[in-house]
Formats: sequence, structure tokens, C-alpha cells
Amino acid sequence: MSAPLGRRMASEALGTGSLVAVGSGIQATELTQDVGVQLLANSLATVSGLGVLIALFGPVSGAHFNPAVTLAAWFTGRRDRDGLTLRDVAAYVPAQIAGAIGGAILADAMFARPLVKLSTHDRSAGHLWLGEVVATAGLILLIFGLGRIGRAALAPAAVASYVGAAYWFTSSTSFANPAVTIGRAFTDTFAGIAPASVLPFIAAQLLGAALGLSAVTVVYGRPAPAGDEIVVPHGEPELASP
Repeated sequence: MSAPLGRRMASEALGTGSLVAVGSGIQATELTQDVGVQLLANSLATVSGLGVLIALFGPVSGAHFNPAVTLAAWFTGRRDRDGLTLRDVAAYVPAQIAGAIGGAILADAMFARPLVKLSTHDRSAGHLWLGEVVATAGLILLIFGLGRIGRAALAPAAVASYVGAAYWFTSSTSFANPAVTIGRAFTDTFAGIAPASVLPFIAAQLLGAALGLSAVTVVYGRPAPAGDEIVVPHGEPELASP
């Protein structure tokens, strides 16, 4: 990626913030009390928004919008001269977290809610953590699998489609993103997560990322030393489980 680091940080912050705002679920909860319809509305908004955000910001920063993706990109590309460096990781991750918190605050502001109100939505349960492991592992396998077969251009549609599906097939509704998880703790909405539930979710997501990278190796073998370009993609889903 040839863009200066400052521009890439801005891309990651704006993209992650936009993703969190798009998936806030506030509009859905104001229009209907049916939790299934709320989840459907929020998943459709996230799928549409995520595809656009990846296409828009991908050429600048890779459109990670997700520390798990950034760490996986660094790990797989650490022997590649053009891969992410630890300096890049140290810049991307705080930008993503700040963007996620800002996106949650922006969503609250747009609907005249308290700008910062810690979530009371408890998500402390083993089956939800398993859902996060599965969701994140699948996301990493998809993103880096596309890169390994030379299909990274499909990322906007493929990643958005996966995220939309993961809303429905995982028990946690697939946050699959540490930055989004942290951002959602600052808003007491449909998509929120109580602060006490944040660290276990992040631990599950990082485990899922490691398993996803292992799956890439099992399916596609080890990459050639001069690694192909792998980055373009994700945001993570965000929503609350019913």
C-alpha cells in the first residue's frame, strides 16, 4: 500500500466508524418491536454499507476495519517487503478503535440519544463466545483465502455477504471484530455489549482469527516467500443477539 500512513489511519478510522454507525440498529428498534425484523433490518443495512465501505477505502488502507484482520495481515506478510509492519499495526488498531467509538457516538447523536451511555446488554455465555470464534475464523478464512487464489477483487461482495449470513447463523450475531466490540460498549442500544462482556468476546475473536489462519494453511498450503497481495477487506458485523 503506497498511501502515507496518516491517510491509511484516517481511512481505517472513518471506515470503522461508518460501519459501526450503519449497524447501530437504532432505526430498526424505533420502527418495530419484533426482534427478528430488527435483526433483519440491521443485517441488511450492514451488508449494504460494508460492501460500499470496502470498495471505497480498500484502495487506500486495505479496508480492514478490524484489528483481527490487521493482525492476521501482519502475521501472514511479515516476510514480505510490502507487507504490514508492526508500526502499521500500532497505527491501524488505535485508529480502528477510535473510529468505532466515534461511530457509536455519532449514531446516538443522529437519533437524539445520550452520546455516551455504557451498554447494559450482557453477553457473557459460552455459546456466544463459541459463536464469535466461528464467525471470526470464517471471516479470516474468507479474506485470506480470496487473496491466496487471486480473487481479492471479490472482497466487497464476498465479505459483505459472509457478514450478512453470519448475523443469522451464529449465536452472537457475529461481532467478529475487537474494535466494533469496544465501540458497542459505549452505546446502550440493540447492538450494544456490556463492558464486562467485552474482553471474553475479544479473546474469542482472536482465537477465531488464529484458527482461521490455520484453516487457510490447511486448505491452501503455505504461501510462497514473495507473498501475493492479500489485503482488502473487512468490517465486522456488529449486532446484538435477540
